[in-house]
Amino acid sequence: MMKNKLKLEYTINSSPSVLYKQLSTPSGLSEWFADDVNLKGNIFSFIWDGSEERAEMVLNKENKFIRFNWLGKEDKDEFFEFKIHQHELTGDVALEITDFADENDVDDVRDLWDSQISRLKHTMGL
Repeated sequence: MMKNKLKLEYTINSSPSVLYKQLSTPSGLSEWFADDVNLKGNIFSFIWDGSEERAEMVLNKENKFIRFNWLGKEDKDEFFEFKIHQHELTGDVALEITDFADENDVDDVRDLWDSQISRLKHTMGL
């Protein structure tokens, strides 16, 4: 089944380097994204309610972006990605998230990301 590509953007009042650590390290991700996160090589194991999903970090550039490909998924073009943008004039930092969702699940996936980003901001004291 073809999935819809979602692009979501959130303003995060943080430096790109602090935000990048929350997005790219097991300790940072386990504070807001999953119950627990383990790393072996480039493979991240995300644990939610005792269930584990694994993803490979396939691209990253420090303080700029991270892309994960889910392991064991049918569509190899499916990924989730975090991009960090900083506006040159205002200094505002934005987090752009790319994810995929079934047509029926787009609103639920959007709501889930809204909730996760709220948790991220809370853990960062924002």
